Amino acid sequence: MPDSICYAQITVTLPLSGPYTYRVPDNLRPHAAVGSRVLVPFGRRTVTGYIIGFAPPAKKMKVKAIIDTLDPCPLFTPEMVPLFQWMADYYLAPMGDVIKTALPGGLNVVDQQVVTITEEGKTVLATQAAEETEETLLSHLADTASPLKQLVEGEDAFSRSLVNTLETKRWVAITRELGTGRARAKMESVAEAAYGPNPRKGVTEKRQHLLDFLRVHGPTARADLMRKLPSAKSTLAPMVSMGLIHLFENRVERSPLGEEIVPDTPPELTDEQQEVVSTVSAQLTQGYATYLLKGVTGSGKTEVYMRLVQEALQAGKTAVVLVPEIALIAQTDRRFKARFGDRIAVLHSGLSDGERYDQWVKIAEKKVSVVIGARSAIFAPLTNIGLIVVDEEHDGSYKQESGLRYNARDLAAVRARMEGAVVLLGSATPSIQSAWNAQTGKFKEVLLTQRVNKKPMPEIEVVDLKKYKDLPGIHTFLTPRLVDAMTQTLDRDEQVLLFLNRRGFSGSPICAHCGEPLKCRHCDVSMTFHKGVNAFRCHICGYFEPGKTHCRVCNGNKIKLLGSGTEKVEEAVRDIFPQKSVARMDQDTTARRGSLLQILKGVREKKVDIIVGTQMIAKGHDFPDITLVGVICADTSLNLPDFRAGERTFQLLAQVAGRAGRGDKPGRVILQTYVPDHFTIGCAVDHDAEAFYTQETDFRRALAYPPFTRIILIRIADKHRERCRTAAQKLSGLIWERRPHDGIAIMGPAEAPLTRALNRYRWQILIKGESPSLMKKMATDALAAFQKEGGFSGVSVSMDVDPYALS
Repeated sequence: MPDSICYAQITVTLPLSGPYTYRVPDNLRPHAAVGSRVLVPFGRRTVTGYIIGFAPPAKKMKVKAIIDTLDPCPLFTPEMVPLFQWMADYYLAPMGDVIKTALPGGLNVVDQQVVTITEEGKTVLATQAAEETEETLLSHLADTASPLKQLVEGEDAFSRSLVNTLETKRWVAITRELGTGRARAKMESVAEAAYGPNPRKGVTEKRQHLLDFLRVHGPTARADLMRKLPSAKSTLAPMVSMGLIHLFENRVERSPLGEEIVPDTPPELTDEQQEVVSTVSAQLTQGYATYLLKGVTGSGKTEVYMRLVQEALQAGKTAVVLVPEIALIAQTDRRFKARFGDRIAVLHSGLSDGERYDQWVKIAEKKVSVVIGARSAIFAPLTNIGLIVVDEEHDGSYKQESGLRYNARDLAAVRARMEGAVVLLGSATPSIQSAWNAQTGKFKEVLLTQRVNKKPMPEIEVVDLKKYKDLPGIHTFLTPRLVDAMTQTLDRDEQVLLFLNRRGFSGSPICAHCGEPLKCRHCDVSMTFHKGVNAFRCHICGYFEPGKTHCRVCNGNKIKLLGSGTEKVEEAVRDIFPQKSVARMDQDTTARRGSLLQILKGVREKKVDIIVGTQMIAKGHDFPDITLVGVICADTSLNLPDFRAGERTFQLLAQVAGRAGRGDKPGRVILQTYVPDHFTIGCAVDHDAEAFYTQETDFRRALAYPPFTRIILIRIADKHRERCRTAAQKLSGLIWERRPHDGIAIMGPAEAPLTRALNRYRWQILIKGESPSLMKKMATDALAAFQKEGGFSGVSVSMDVDPYALS
């Protein structure tokens, strides 16, 4: 055996660069491969690692051995290692963090320090011989041990010095215990009849009946056996002891795929659809290329995706289809399952850890050819990928906004280039970045300019909300014009969709006595009142207060509920149309497992007359009987402090308008706004993406924003306001010292638009320029110097390359 196979290069799931060399014991070599998850010693700890290659150590040194392998097959392919390395370099992240982000959650096994009270400590507690703070900690540990991290960082945190003092006194002990990953294979016990002649001795009639059952039906799960043959509860164990029946463990797949779907018949393609399919499929055997599919809403983009997936499968390749929202996966899953049966797997955060693990292993074992999912599905361990589809490519959901801040749309192009696949980016309203790439020839452009069957685009009527600001109650947001249109639509037995991108009942509660807004105790944002649970909630950190709270400034007991959310709209609609069925679709109503599918099914089967929702309902859904879309307020995202505010607003309005008139009946849109003359609103009303693109690119060019420059956003956060400001100024100075030339702009430091979140104050620095490599070198060198100088141990610094939002 080559010497290199004896040594594995392993990346551990810690924020360290690595990789590290470990010896592969003889008994583990058959199970050790690139992509295998392994358990390794690391310092005094035991952690999860992933094999990314095989090579002996560069010099003679003592090398530790792998403890164990943890999975039946590798969890990622050798072809994915270069992708992970690219991500680590581009997004300025340790390789371990990259792999941890890419793989299903709950996998990693890691040991932790655990604090337990000793017998001596129990005696001290019983005799009350300790000081008050010591006694409090001992009492906390009296019933159960506690992880050290939870003890010193939890809600009722104790100081680490106090824990150390008690350890020195031998009143507590700190040990290391190995935890287990949450996600693992689900196993079931299976009974199987042993081969051989029929036994005569010791076999009663009931035992013989059990043996005959297994010989007829074959291996049977123990739980099923007990249900189908009640006598097995008393006869199985003796038969196993006699060697006449064998028990073994079998892996069970937890399938997240919904109800059975009747296979569909592919419709005839329009001329435009056929041209797109022919153009893109011809590239499948030619290697890497990126296509931008600009298709108006209702033009049949999903059917194009399915035809191209079919072409890829017929060419012996696999395919990945990304959709931006979990809400869309249900619809896409149904359509693909009807076409491709059990050849598909799904990956998204709505699955349990176990379900996602099962889907992942099924993909790794090459049991499926098509993967559908949200942004994390870009990491699916498929081999021989021929096609990657990114539906609604403009959507901000493809950008991960916590942890490793990657963009799945961009990674689709990177992975496709590395594996020689074709990328198809689809949207009715392409991002400015993708449209610019198409204009400059980096992407190839294909078009769908008409709806299927040449259905007309919906007529959009603008309602000026300023004219209704003095009306009483609900009529300030459900204007008479919108209510009249809803009445006419419902009288025709058609459905209505009402869109407002703000959940809850009231988003701007203020004290009726002093006018002070009711803000979160931990974040610098107003609380949102949720009437269903009678509580004020923070949508940043989750903090809540009961509905009968008092003003913290004047102690006033009357909170005025200003502003509207989907909950208030739903209540108002129920009051106006009491005989109609109303459903609401937002994060609150879809949190319970299965509720999202139930709502979508109700709309699809016309059990719901009016659907009220946030952006979850604004894109991709195809409900033929929705003929009226009401946009409650089109300005919600227009005035945010972000250079992409106009782009996001235009895209959202165009998408939600596209939900109307997708069937045989014409659609219409009532768009309510306080700024009817705004250019973005006008382009949405005219369905004029080209005009919006032209003006927006002129604006970006003038201010040197993407796509004409690149951006790195550096966020500085700390519990102490002054230390955060000082740290931001220090880091900014270090960046300025490393600025190579005038072609790179440094903006800030400045307080973030959201100045405090989760009890941490936030500052930020923006670096703009045309050379990402120089910008990244500036940032990383400055950060290394910042960390080396010390003095800011509690300050966290994160870097966001190509940020989607600047807040």
